[in-house]
Amino acid sequence: MKKFFALSITSLLAVCSFGQNTQDSTSQDNSKIPSKWKAADMTNRSNDHFMIQYGRDNWSGTNDSTSPSGFSRHFNIYFMLDKPFKTSPKFSVGLGLGLGSSNMFFERKSVNITSASTRLPFTNLDSANHFKKYKLTTVFLEAPIELRYTYNPLNSGKSFKMALGLKVGTMIDAHTKGKTLEDKNGTTVNDYIEKQKNRRFFNSTRLAVTGRVGYGLLSLYGAFQITSLLKEGAGPVINPYSIGISISGL
Repeated sequence: MKKFFALSITSLLAVCSFGQNTQDSTSQDNSKIPSKWKAADMTNRSNDHFMIQYGRDNWSGTNDSTSPSGFSRHFNIYFMLDKPFKTSPKFSVGLGLGLGSSNMFFERKSVNITSASTRLPFTNLDSANHFKKYKLTTVFLEAPIELRYTYNPLNSGKSFKMALGLKVGTMIDAHTKGKTLEDKNGTTVNDYIEKQKNRRFFNSTRLAVTGRVGYGLLSLYGAFQITSLLKEGAGPVINPYSIGISISGL
């Protein structure tokens, strides 16, 4: 995992270096810059200052007892600053702040985040009462950074674009929610909602590599969390990953 982290950082720095070298080499010959870019003020241009992301979540490093099921999903929202390179405006750096949430669903299992044990218990409930719908939700305050490429920097809303980045987050909420208690045969025992909150088992900080590619307002988005979801000793090394759609504009 440390090698993966180092490779991710190296790749991002390499792309940044490439963009900077492009900027430096272009500054030596301004005649190579299209005249329409010279005259344009790109300080407040429209280029993904607002992003919404939605899609599927999953965990690596799980087994039958800890693996989620169903359509586990995320919802992220970010407000971004976009800083284009002056002499190479196809490249820019995006900096932002926002919220990232993940809802992991489990079938006939419980995740006892209020347990007093040192390891987070994942309990199989095939032969016991269980909730018909059960999920683990985590929410992070996040700061993403992206190195961006836009083919047409004057009209990013109708242009091919791609981005490679990192995001760091701090956990602000972790809870489980169960709805409709059933017996082992699936018969309703009690129609109520149970919610438990506790962050003790989880790493408070997460770091993830991100990437997206698309056209105009829509992009295909992916992320892989480098840091483990759980604290060391609290359970298996779980690395969440996501894939989904990113809607961006403004």
